[in-house]
Amino acid sequence: MTHNLDVVIRLAAATILGALIGLERERHGKEAGFRTYTIVCLGSALVMLVSTHIAELYKDTDASRISAQVVSGIGFLGAGAIIRNPAGVKGITTAAGIWIAAGIGLACGLGDFFEATVSTLLVLVILMIFSRVDRWFEQRKASGGSQGG
Repeated sequence: MTHNLDVVIRLAAATILGALIGLERERHGKEAGFRTYTIVCLGSALVMLVSTHIAELYKDTDASRISAQVVSGIGFLGAGAIIRNPAGVKGITTAAGIWIAAGIGLACGLGDFFEATVSTLLVLVILMIFSRVDRWFEQRKASGGSQGG
């Protein structure tokens, strides 16, 4: 029974942490939002759980290959989020966010809750605070840059 509780905790942690990032993205009307980030994080946790279970069942198997494929597979989702148009490229932050959500899910699936939580907090800082810095740079650029020398 403790194994089942551990599984529930790992999957719930991934769901909650992915949802936190997704809520921030949803609030800003980004391409991928609440449900996408939650599902990516949860799915990655599940893949990690399955990988570790396979390693326990089949000792001669390299279970890390399964979880490593999450990184490759998420690349396809991220590529779909990136849009190129004459005005520039859009969606790169969304693609990076999906990628880190997968990493957070993998960490939760492994039971590395500290790493997953710290990463989630850092992602939220990056998305919330760094976007203000980015807007400040854009405003300076639009107004002709720095004055003087």
